[in-house]
Amino acid sequence: MRFLPGLICLLPLLSPLAHAELIDDVNDRGELRIALEANTPPFNFKDDGQLTGFEVELGQLLANELDVRADFVVTDSSDLLTGVETGKYDIAINHITETPALKDRFDFSEPYIQADAQLIAQKEEEPRSILLVQSLTAEKPKATGNVNLAIPFQKGNPAFHASLENALQRIKADGRMAALEKKWFDADASTQPKP
Repeated sequence: MRFLPGLICLLPLLSPLAHAELIDDVNDRGELRIALEANTPPFNFKDDGQLTGFEVELGQLLANELDVRADFVVTDSSDLLTGVETGKYDIAINHITETPALKDRFDFSEPYIQADAQLIAQKEEEPRSILLVQSLTAEKPKATGNVNLAIPFQKGNPAFHASLENALQRIKADGRMAALEKKWFDADASTQPKP
């Protein structure tokens, strides 16, 4: 019993070691929790009550590559990234680009597509206080140029990061990404170099 107080004092030091890797949580659940807003065609939206769009299909492909089920959670902009940060969602696929402010809070996949910022801004039904591809503080979307879209997830999960990257690379390498781009954008918006 004399060692118990000493052991209790060590518990806070051991807690980072006890942190489960995100890929283990995903595999244990058998699902990848994917947050999105479902309000920006052709990226992600509802059609007759069913989720659809480029990012929905990409999420399904990623989950298949990770050998788990895709669990899409429709949320709003105020919960989307906060939910990823707190572990409520595993990833967000919602036309997000890596900015310096977001890079401080999240790890990111490599870009999965390069999109025209005007396309994203034009699809917004009304000006919003947040357009994730630009910044968390912009009052109006900046609609110039191209942006690289990537997938944010909780920091400190290198095994999940490697698994996600490998899944994305397989989807790009076998032509499924190009097929999705053609289906939803009718143009090659890929970040892959042209031959």
